[in-house]
Amino acid sequence: MSIFEAIIQGVVQGLTEFLPVSSSGHLAITQHIMGVTEGNLFFNVMLHIGTLVAVVAFYYKLIWRLIKEFFAIIKDVFTGKFTFKNMNHDRSMIFMLIIALLPLFLLFMPIPFTGMNVKDFADVISGGEEYFIIVGISLLATSILLTLGNIFNNRLIDKAKKNGTLTENGAGKQSLTIVDAIVVGLTQCCAAVFPGLSRSGSTLAAGQMRGVNRQTALDFTFIMAIPSILAAAVLELSDALSAPGGLGISIGAIIAGMIAAAIVGYLSIVLFKWLLKTNKMYIFVVYTAIVGLAVIVVSIVEMSIGHNIFT
Repeated sequence: MSIFEAIIQGVVQGLTEFLPVSSSGHLAITQHIMGVTEGNLFFNVMLHIGTLVAVVAFYYKLIWRLIKEFFAIIKDVFTGKFTFKNMNHDRSMIFMLIIALLPLFLLFMPIPFTGMNVKDFADVISGGEEYFIIVGISLLATSILLTLGNIFNNRLIDKAKKNGTLTENGAGKQSLTIVDAIVVGLTQCCAAVFPGLSRSGSTLAAGQMRGVNRQTALDFTFIMAIPSILAAAVLELSDALSAPGGLGISIGAIIAGMIAAAIVGYLSIVLFKWLLKTNKMYIFVVYTAIVGLAVIVVSIVEMSIGHNIFT
């Protein structure tokens, strides 16, 4: 892989990781068109690390506050000063993040009679050409979820206008409840299974449908991505390093791809927050619907003729 090709992949990863269009779905589409059955696992992990840097760089102030508050909680627990009643916003977010991340353990739940767990099943359908239609269906599901999230959010805004409670960031709850966190966490778990179901888009929509303020829901989604991306990278890194053929790519290309993913990822977060604030989410609704329908049509044609039309 050349440095230019690495940069292109980094740009695509940075764009699709945070914009609600599904990075896994676009990776599956790209590989299907190119006839690639598997990519460079180590390089993919490094690109995810690049996008992780983007989130940390954008939310470093909030992350630092949460880290300090986490250790303050531990101190209060050991000194007997901790109470659930008097938790501030940051402490509440820490507990809601923990609750929202718990459903990810379901990915390691065994599927009866298959010899696989949920994560293994996700890997199979992500890489198998015979499951390509799932990508299209999942992209359509993303479009539907974004539409529902937008409808629920507009209802909140209309209600807030009537009550005179509309703020610059919109309307809705400023923090998540336990039920909200569980719903968002389960939605993220589903997005991890089905390529084409956008993690950021589906979790944002889940929060909005629960009546959470749109910017609060988006911030929660991005902060929740940090441990999720990190855990996925750690799990895949050992497999990547032990894969035959070594890295299979130059250090220069890896660094170039990571930098591109980090820079574009950061800009994608800025763009996403602006589009959400200005009620322009219909762009992603239309895009994911069109791409999803196109993938479904291509899949049906390929199933009827028995081979990949691109190779």
